[in-house]
Amino acid sequence: MPTHTRARVRGSSQAGRAVALAADLLAFVIALWILLYLLDANRGNELVEFVHDTASRLAGWSYDLFTFSREWVQVVFGYGVAAVVYLLVGHAVAGRLYRR
Repeated sequence: MPTHTRARVRGSSQAGRAVALAADLLAFVIALWILLYLLDANRGNELVEFVHDTASRLAGWSYDLFTFSREWVQVVFGYGVAAVVYLLVGHAVAGRLYRR
């Protein structure tokens, strides 16, 4: 295998890993907020506030997609959709980069 091809494959592999890691990190922050919400974490705490603000920015597009009568279902579903989409899209893009 020529050197330039090997370097391109290695670079694509690293890019794929970076995209997958970014998707995992975004989904982790959202899932952490869901967990903190379900455990009724103190919203006055700076860490809880930071996680909530970050998750709200990441899932703002999906939070009011559907409405539910129970607040906890709204939080789990609204934020959960965003986390799943980030994982699916991120890993799909990473998979395409791996195959290059």
